Amino acid sequence: MGISVALISIGLLALAFGLLLGYASIRFKVESDPLVDQIDDILPQTQCGQCGYPGCRPYAEAIANGDDINKCPPGGEATIKKLADLTGKEAKPLDAAHGEEESKKVAFIREDECIGCTKCIQACPVDAILGAAKHMHTVIKDECTGCDLCVDPCPVDCIDMVPLATTTSSWAWDFDKTPAGDIPIKMVS
Repeated sequence: MGISVALISIGLLALAFGLLLGYASIRFKVESDPLVDQIDDILPQTQCGQCGYPGCRPYAEAIANGDDINKCPPGGEATIKKLADLTGKEAKPLDAAHGEEESKKVAFIREDECIGCTKCIQACPVDAILGAAKHMHTVIKDECTGCDLCVDPCPVDCIDMVPLATTTSSWAWDFDKTPAGDIPIKMVS
């Protein structure tokens, strides 16, 4: 009898606290700037920090407050064009001080050389690396954003950035690089 009373009282307390937290999340919700949300949706979400900000959301806030739109190497020219269309700013070339646009890459850990130090896990901003202390680590390819932040902390230099292979599921037609009018149209009468 005593255990069931204790379980019921704990359950009621959990329900009460759940309702209180639910009410607080609705009552004290912080509204964000919709422009920042739109800019953040355009950015590649690599969280690499190459733009000089700790992630894509802070860079989106800076753009909304007037910062340049050409500081994102992972997004490249396509992202700059989309940001220029959204913000009404001039589309400038990528700022070379922040890096160069490269093809999409993912981290690859040479597992036989990994000593399990966990420094790469701590550096990964998107938790794409699995492993435990003193055991080998591996990268979840679908989660890796190619930010390159795990390479420098590795003391045995067993992490390589390899180009992501283009498959039928990842291939996309680049309409901006296709010359207009090169395809002859045959009229059938």
